[in-house]
Amino acid sequence: MFKKASLLLVALTAVCTAFAFDKKPAQEWYQLTIYHFRNNTQEKLLDDYLQQAYLPALHKAGIAKAGVFKWMGNDTSADKRLYVLLPVASFDALQQLQQRIQANAAYQGAAITYTDAAYNAAAYERMEQVILQAFPLAPTCNVPQLDANKTAHVYELRSYESPSEKLFANKVKMFNDGDEISIFKRLGFNAVFYASVIAGSHMPNLMYMTSFNSMAERDEHWKAFNTDAAWKNVSGQPQYQHNVSKAEITFLHPVAYSDL
Repeated sequence: MFKKASLLLVALTAVCTAFAFDKKPAQEWYQLTIYHFRNNTQEKLLDDYLQQAYLPALHKAGIAKAGVFKWMGNDTSADKRLYVLLPVASFDALQQLQQRIQANAAYQGAAITYTDAAYNAAAYERMEQVILQAFPLAPTCNVPQLDANKTAHVYELRSYESPSEKLFANKVKMFNDGDEISIFKRLGFNAVFYASVIAGSHMPNLMYMTSFNSMAERDEHWKAFNTDAAWKNVSGQPQYQHNVSKAEITFLHPVAYSDL
């Protein structure tokens, strides 16, 4: 009896161990908020709100790594932009997060200049949000490993739009099963996330963000990518043709108080 029990215990341990190693991390969800503003006064209101109220409230709610970025075209554009990337464990967590923040008394006090701004002195002109889910082979958000001064960092946000839902699924498959993610990783693109857009204004589309120490480094990486043998092989396969109808590239700088 003892011998049988021992054998059963060994078998159960092996099954549980195999299951633990086989279990994949859950795919995170992302909320990308884009604030459109027009002047330095609004920019300061946004920065003060995010740094002194919103990010501290996020951290207290368990969100350790929220990213805040400014568009590199802000100096020359009338429509200036600030991006906030928020990674959460699940869609339910995203739904509950705002309620938790609003219940935070410290947040309410720190955010009052932003929340109670007059109708003609708001912190932004418009605000848009995109909801995304991480790719299976890139299930979590990563903090980039960059060694240059943070003010020099360049983050590249890309949106790939597809002609149809079927071709969109094909492009997502290309990133995952086609090993496009692996190529980016091997070439050191320091990706922050790869994700499918679940709700947004340019669907069907996916978005991903890579990061570099400088624009010159970014250009070198893309040169290496475009001449990479593995990429040429994947991009030349017949099943992956015509799955992107529009690519939009946005260059960003992280703010000093960004977690990413």
